[in-house]
Amino acid sequence: MKTLNCRDAGFDCDAKIQADTDDEILALAADHASTVHGVTVTPELAAGLTSLIHEEA
Repeated sequence: MKTLNCRDAGFDCDAKIQADTDDEILALAADHASTVHGVTVTPELAAGLTSLIHEEA
């Protein structure tokens, strides 16, 4: 399972996004960023987020 912590992306937010693939994480993160933070995930932002995705131990 892969994980992206919203806090790691610079937000004061405890959301943890989990999915099987990077693409699924990015889709969920884009939805979360839009609905919760009012941020649109651009291709540049998505590229930066990809580096923050890690395998859950």
